[in-house]
Amino acid sequence: MSLEQEEETQPGRLLGRRDAVPAFIEPNVRFWITERQSFIRRFLQWAELLDPTNVFISVESIENSRQLLCTNEDASSPASADQRIQEAWKRSLATVHPDSSNLIPKLFRPAAFLPFMAPTVFLSMTPLKGIKSVILPQVFLCAYMAAFNSINGNRSYTCKPLERSLLMAGAVASSTFLGVIPQFVQMKYGLTGPWIKRLLPVIFLVQASGMNVYMSRSLESIKGIAVMDKEGNVLGHSRIAGTKAVRETLASRIVLFGTSALIPEVFTYFFKRTQYFRKNPGSLWILKLSCTVLAMGLMVPFSFSIFPQIGQIQYCSLEEKIQSPTEETEIFYHRGV
Repeated sequence: MSLEQEEETQPGRLLGRRDAVPAFIEPNVRFWITERQSFIRRFLQWAELLDPTNVFISVESIENSRQLLCTNEDASSPASADQRIQEAWKRSLATVHPDSSNLIPKLFRPAAFLPFMAPTVFLSMTPLKGIKSVILPQVFLCAYMAAFNSINGNRSYTCKPLERSLLMAGAVASSTFLGVIPQFVQMKYGLTGPWIKRLLPVIFLVQASGMNVYMSRSLESIKGIAVMDKEGNVLGHSRIAGTKAVRETLASRIVLFGTSALIPEVFTYFFKRTQYFRKNPGSLWILKLSCTVLAMGLMVPFSFSIFPQIGQIQYCSLEEKIQSPTEETEIFYHRGV
């Protein structure tokens, strides 16, 4: 059976499993450890990886890129000037999970995040009438966020499918509940203060996104995630590192959704005071949608770049049970997206 057929029957099928070759170090892990990038370089890197065309990269192309990275000596340095190697790194980083070497499902690759989230955030922040029109956008928003957080989080620990399913359901339910509160408050009490009407949904969206990350990735804090030396060798599993990874991702989501929701509200507040709006009231929704897409288009790579993809933690701050011998003082862990 070909890889293309395998992907159709089993999405996310393993690509280059680590246990196939004992000494194999995941290329994506090697890249993020080797490239101690500054914030600006991380931002530019994510701007490339978030190219929507990366959603449609074929399995064959990914497989060829991975083979090149694993067999070509020049690929050992991510800074190689070879255009083929640079393109191979881009394809690998955009489509393969660093922990499991699995293909990331197309709809949940980082490049798919903005096209799905921007219109959904717009709908969730739009005052609507009727229970269904209020709840459905929030359910879709929170369900996609939970699936994205879980799939792109750290996968170095063992977990039963039922555990993950229950956590996902809890994440969707709790974050949806928080997200619909402002709409129900507005429907019942008819808030008139212009800034209260605008800021209340933003505040609850920020809380919902934070709750979603915390719930969908809470097993990382409970079970612990793999910590590695600079060569990518696993030294053990740490709950402290897992908690740090979740907190960093939670902080980045708060920045992402808080800013992306606030900017359109500020623009629409001042736009409503212009003469153009009085003549063309329907243009308000076009402006708000455009502001949401532009704000998220900037904030998604910004938020993904706030913290390194492979984080560092002091060895002395880890649990005492991690006794793997090493001379290094700083240990690495995969933060996840």
